[in-house]
Amino acid sequence: MNTTTLTHTSSDFFSRIVEGVTSFFEAIGEGRRIAQRYEALARLSDAALAKRGLTRQDIAQAAVNGR
Repeated sequence: MNTTTLTHTSSDFFSRIVEGVTSFFEAIGEGRRIAQRYEALARLSDAALAKRGLTRQDIAQAAVNGR
């Protein structure tokens, strides 16, 4: 293995690590946004939910789907 190959391999390895860490934090952010949507919908009255076309049973799916 020459220096060029080692540098290229190391670069790919670190790029994959950075991509993995970035994806991890993006997933955490998305999870937080879903939780915030869920909490906001859960605070609504049944009448307010109905105006949005939702029932209490729909809250989790609506939060995940971004409604």
